[in-house]
Amino acid sequence: MRVAFVSNVVFPFVKGGAEKRIYEIGIRLVNRGHDVTVYGRHFWDGPKEIGYDGMTLRATAPEYDLYEGERRSITEAIDFSARLVPTLRKHVDEHDLVVASVFPYFPVLAAKLDTLGMDVPLAVTWHEVWGSYWEEYLGRLAPFGKSVEYVTANTPHYPIAVSSVTADRLTEIGPSRDEIEVVPNGIDLDQIESTRSADDEFDILYAGRLIENKHVDLLLEAFDRIAETNLDATLGIIGDGPEFDSLEYQVQTLTHADQVTMLGFLEEYDDVLAHMRAADVFASPSTREGFGITFAEAMAADCTVIAADHPESAASEVIDDAGFLVSPTVDDLADVLQRALDGKRPETDPVARAQRYDWDTVAERAEQCYRRAIDGTW
Repeated sequence: MRVAFVSNVVFPFVKGGAEKRIYEIGIRLVNRGHDVTVYGRHFWDGPKEIGYDGMTLRATAPEYDLYEGERRSITEAIDFSARLVPTLRKHVDEHDLVVASVFPYFPVLAAKLDTLGMDVPLAVTWHEVWGSYWEEYLGRLAPFGKSVEYVTANTPHYPIAVSSVTADRLTEIGPSRDEIEVVPNGIDLDQIESTRSADDEFDILYAGRLIENKHVDLLLEAFDRIAETNLDATLGIIGDGPEFDSLEYQVQTLTHADQVTMLGFLEEYDDVLAHMRAADVFASPSTREGFGITFAEAMAADCTVIAADHPESAASEVIDDAGFLVSPTVDDLADVLQRALDGKRPETDPVARAQRYDWDTVAERAEQCYRRAIDGTW
């Protein structure tokens, strides 16, 4: 197969879940004898086209700021899409399949434009479906976001969702459930198991973006409550985002502020894994998770995972009974945190549950989907 991935951001020059998925699947496709090209922004040094870990990276647009304030830049997405069209169109017949990702949406529409009239199918990886969340994210501009999402969902393509939750939400605006394949995000089990535990260990750990729907404020309040009777317990918060300053201020107001550490964004992925390996409990009361890769990573690191039970989160699907699900309230979160610190473990071994998310398994499933798209047997 000759596969083209379309992504404005390219791993490891920009580090995030969607671009890491492309990288991990891409290098495994290369190892299986396939040709892989990634079309993205020019975030790397050197020429616009380079070889990287067996793949071809082809820049279609210069580096660009991805955020405008606290939100992803719509201007960036449109700019990348407009610049993508002529480059991908020039090379599209060199590929058997084009794979684009949502979010953002405009590159999907650009890729579809480039494949029109060509015998090159388009597959789209859906990481999330926002629906009513657009109202919270864009306010009065929400109808614009909803319209673009709807148009993208109904543009002919082969849809791949990262979870059943995302697949079900996609059916509300576009394709039927039997048209959608589910291929989860993955983790590198060998890397996690071989990572040395951090020296500065925390009893409870959070890792992720510091944004409102992650509800780290609830975790801080719940921890402060249980710290009344757990004077040696510690909490580490890994991550950055628009909520960092307010959360840092909240920490200063806690009774047990000295037991909480804000570590910020850690450049090295191994450092995040090292903290997971050292922690007893991983807690994230996020109410919006299209998949929730940190849950899988924490299970592989043998943490007791605590996640929010919420209809807009795939946490329950990822951890099942290999962790604990709680309502996103301070009372429930504090109760389960205390039980976890007391040594209560889930019914299923977390490490065993994490096996299903190994990148080798995920890449094999993705490869099967790509072949069906190319063969017309989807």
